[in-house]
Amino acid sequence: QVQLVESGGGLVQAGDSLRLSCAASGRTSSRYAMGWFRQAPGKERELVARSSWSGDITYYADSVKGRFTISRDNVKNTVYLQMNSLKPEDTAVYYCAADPLLVTTRSRYWGQGTQVTVSS
Repeated sequence: QVQLVESGGGLVQAGDSLRLSCAASGRTSSRYAMGWFRQAPGKERELVARSSWSGDITYYADSVKGRFTISRDNVKNTVYLQMNSLKPEDTAVYYCAADPLLVTTRSRYWGQGTQVTVSS
């Protein structure tokens, strides 16, 4: 079992930056791919960014490319999402996920979510 705890969300203005963190505990001796999803009210959960265990393979949704950066510190068992140039449409609950192979909406391990609200 892996437990994930997100932090770093909040209320910001358009153009501001935030950094989300996701700390993993439990069976962290295994190598997990990790990623960030978000879900806005009335919308489906969508993949924002994901990273392989080593961090050398990453993926970004088109809507965040060039603005968001995923990174990880495997010593601290933590994955980060640096979000720059935030837009009101980035408002959502952001979730961290972990998976032994590829992070998808069907991944086994999820955090509880952290709210990000961007005002215009």
